[in-house]
Amino acid sequence: MLHELAFLHTSAVHIPTFEALVQELAPGLKMHHHVDASLLAAAQQLGVADAGVINDIQAAMQAAAASGARIVVCTCSSIGGVAERMSGMAGWQAVRIDRAMADRAVTLGPRILLVAALETTLLPTTELLQESATALNKPVAISNLWVEDAWGFFQQGDSEAYRQSIASAVRRELQNNTAIDVVVLAQASMAAVALELQDLDKEVLSSPRLGVAHAIRLLQRM
Repeated sequence: MLHELAFLHTSAVHIPTFEALVQELAPGLKMHHHVDASLLAAAQQLGVADAGVINDIQAAMQAAAASGARIVVCTCSSIGGVAERMSGMAGWQAVRIDRAMADRAVTLGPRILLVAALETTLLPTTELLQESATALNKPVAISNLWVEDAWGFFQQGDSEAYRQSIASAVRRELQNNTAIDVVVLAQASMAAVALELQDLDKEVLSSPRLGVAHAIRLLQRM
């Protein structure tokens, strides 16, 4: 069976989230999920500039596209920049899940609080925000918040503790730093945190919904 949209994940835990979003935003759209947890582990250990890591990411994107997809979305922010560079190389378009979020954040800025549970996500997402700012001709001032203890909860499968630890850290940061226009949750796994922070007087952005909507729009233009 040919699939129009494919996702590359570094954890199978993301599959239900993206299945639900696609069914909500484009009912009936055929999709495929490819999971390779080793990619994130390698990126954390060796860095995304490592030649072997780059080759593995590109191979995984090609494997995801082998289902016949016209769009392949990488849902991992740590490796999204490498994955996105596959566009134009193989007859299908590569999309990073967080690009639409970055564009939205820059529009709402300029003062952005970038939140991550993985330190390796901060640099690629900062670079993405700066790319968006340049493309949109907007100024940005980015503050980073690494919630160091949160990732352990995710790895243990404790989604409640993961969500609460990040939400609490954001609230503490905003008490100390009131000069923030928008909060960016860097990783797709953090999407539920936005619900915990709905009472804030500023927008809290996560990537899954914005990224899927962007990918669907691209498909519709093809």
